[in-house]
Amino acid sequence: MFIRVGYEFLYDVPSPVPMLLKLYLHPSQLEKVKKPEELRIEPETAVEEFVDGFGNRAGRLVLPAGRVRLWNSAVVSDTAQPDAVNSNAQQLPVESLPVDVLPYLLSSRYCEVDRLSEIAWKLFDQTPTGWGRVQAVCDWVHNHVSFGYEYARPTKTAYEVYTERTGVCRDFAHLAVTFCRCLNIPARYAAGYLSDIGIPPQPLPMDFSSWFEAYLDHQWYTFDARHNVPRVGRILMVRGRDAVDTALTTSFKPINLVKFKVWVDEISEVQVASA
Repeated sequence: MFIRVGYEFLYDVPSPVPMLLKLYLHPSQLEKVKKPEELRIEPETAVEEFVDGFGNRAGRLVLPAGRVRLWNSAVVSDTAQPDAVNSNAQQLPVESLPVDVLPYLLSSRYCEVDRLSEIAWKLFDQTPTGWGRVQAVCDWVHNHVSFGYEYARPTKTAYEVYTERTGVCRDFAHLAVTFCRCLNIPARYAAGYLSDIGIPPQPLPMDFSSWFEAYLDHQWYTFDARHNVPRVGRILMVRGRDAVDTALTTSFKPINLVKFKVWVDEISEVQVASA
């Protein structure tokens, strides 16, 4: 299977402004790439690329004043298999976890482990450990939080998602991540493209998506509390502790987003060459 991914952003920029971008495929995805990304910025603007502390590709630039367009496209191959499921995967004791995994047990900007710890143990103490407990977390978040773009706000934390019971995909991920950390299961936030391959037609416009990964049996597994079913065509862009580490764009002065478009389309092998 081949999937064409990409986006177009259009900004009105009142005056030159520095910006950080994490609008790239994650390095772990590069072996799947059949047609490389081609980030274009109009008017032409230099981008300094680097890899951040979480292994994400990133760029730094200064947006010029005026109307600025960011556009990117790539083609990746996909196995057409849904997210892996391993119901026998076990939770590791904290003392046995690799040291680089330990930060994903701790509170972060949007994931207040201290505020939700007692709640998490009351909700999930009787669930089976390991995969079963992470799935119980996903089931609870999926069933108790209502999705809607009107519920989005950039400051909403996991505790606020728990109390308000509303949010967008990043809020589902933040709450699930926090519950897992409260239960001593390392969890990290992830975001990228998510196709609608294999599901009924969706009435909403295509967008980037957020999910999370839990560390079980010495490896990271993908979970998605928003959709709560294994999906085909999930293409990673960024990982981190929460949305702070994975913001796709960060501007250092106010700018106005005029247009936002994302595409994730299955294409044939014949179409790859012309994509």
